[in-house]
Order: sequence, then C-alpha cells, then structure tokens
Amino acid sequence: MTDPISSLASRRGFLGRLGLGAALFTTRGLMAEELEKSPGLVITPRMTEGPYYPDKMPLDTDNDLLIINDSITPAVGVVSYVTGRILTATGQPVRNAVVEIWQCDSNASYIHTKGHNPAGADGNFQGYGRYLTDSTGRYFFRTIKPVAYTLNGMWRAPHIHFAVSKGGQRLYTTQMMLKDFADNARDGVLSGVRDAKARESVLVDFKPVEGSKIGELTATFDIIMGLTAEEVEHGKLVGGIGKSEAGRGFGGPLGRRPGNQGGPGGGSGGPPPFPPGGTPPEGTPPPPPDSP
Repeated sequence: MTDPISSLASRRGFLGRLGLGAALFTTRGLMAEELEKSPGLVITPRMTEGPYYPDKMPLDTDNDLLIINDSITPAVGVVSYVTGRILTATGQPVRNAVVEIWQCDSNASYIHTKGHNPAGADGNFQGYGRYLTDSTGRYFFRTIKPVAYTLNGMWRAPHIHFAVSKGGQRLYTTQMMLKDFADNARDGVLSGVRDAKARESVLVDFKPVEGSKIGELTATFDIIMGLTAEEVEHGKLVGGIGKSEAGRGFGGPLGRRPGNQGGPGGGSGGPPPFPPGGTPPEGTPPPPPDSP
C-alpha cells in the first residue's frame, strides 16, 4: 500500500533544498576502476520492454517523475531516489547515454493508451523520465517505489523499466525489481532470466533515507551492458534516443540534462532531484535555498 506524499510548496524550491553526494549512492567495489579489475562482472540481463512503453510522451520528460512541470501537487507513492551507473562489459563508464525509465503509477496505470487501470490514473505522476549520464556514467531519478499490479489480465511484481540509448540507437533494455518483494518468484518476466546471478543482479534494495520525515527511499542499480566500448560508440547522433522495440521514436539530440525546456534537469530548469545530504553531481549546482 502506498502513502500520499506531503504537499510541496514549489518544485524548484523543493529541489533547491535537496542535495546528494555521489558517495551516498556509490557501492564499495563498484567504481569503474575496480570493476575493470574484476573478472567476475555480472552482465545485467536484457529484459523485455513490455507493452507499455509510452505511445505518447507526457507533458514533462525530466528525471523527476513526482512533479509535472511546475505543479505543486505531487504524485501518490513512496518517494524513491533511484541512481546508478551505465557501464560496459569491462566496467568502463558510458557518458552521454540517455537513460529512460517508465513505470506504472500507484493505481497501476502507465502512460499508454492501453495501459490504464479502470480505477483511474494518478494525473500527477509523470510515468516516464530520461536523463543524460555524466562523465562517470551516472544517472539520477526521483520517482515512486514501484508497485505490483494486474493489468489486462497479466500480473507483475513491482518493477521499473529501463532503456539505454546512445548515438541515436537503443543499446539496452532491462528492468529493475524489488529485492525484498515476497512474490518475485511468481513473476514470469523475472523467472525467464535463467541464470541465477543475472537474475539476482536486477533485484535491488530500496533503503530508507536517513533522517527523512516522509519515509523516502534510495536505490542503486548499475546497468552493466554486455557491450564493448566500441559497440557503445557505434552510433553517430550524440545524445539521441533510439527507437523502442515497437519502433516508436521520440528523441533527437538532447542537451546535458534531457527535459522539455532544456535546462538542467528539464522541466522547470532546476537541478536533478536528490535526497538530503551531500552535493549534487558534476556540473549541476543547486539554486539558493530561497529560489522561487
């Protein structure tokens, strides 16, 4: 069961009071330099895009899925900060890759004409976001903790869809799932990953943010693609989003932080969203606390 998120005075003001040090989300042993030395890298399994990749883009496409543009009404759900790194098969960071995520809202509705729960959708949930990785291959999103659902007769365990594009080509498609969800074994998509280590690699802990008064969570999901650096750099269009598995395409070249209005973080032009503590990632200074 999800909890309503407390009302926010303004999107930019809220984000301006948030900060994140890269160290908060860096799991020991997963730095690129260490990964390159490790012979035991587990390649993230490719997993289906599913039927609900957006068939029409939402009004806002930045990396904060809780707030649409400058709305003051947030989505319903458990606030979750999701981050990680996009890496090659040898652990090299992939910079300037477009990471897309999409998921259903707390009512089991996607941003898709055939993916709506009859009970209705949460009109305040963006449902889709994208982010351009930095020089360390890192991405950041603020969203809700995913929920289980039955939609059009199909049951799914909680998950978030991920797609990685670079040079105008879709490189990788996978899903992130909750490690502590009791019924994961019932999920047909997850059980379709036959290798136990690969299956374990997409199960992620959602941990409480220390000191959070509204029960916020953090999760780290590194995507280790089964691709060489040469294969990753094959495309020519810098920052372009590749077409979906269904052949839909929504992206041309993007700026450093994809978003409707081109500013850092997109949307209102504020910084990417981060949980309390630390400093934002490279190149994204937060506005002063009293910013409008």
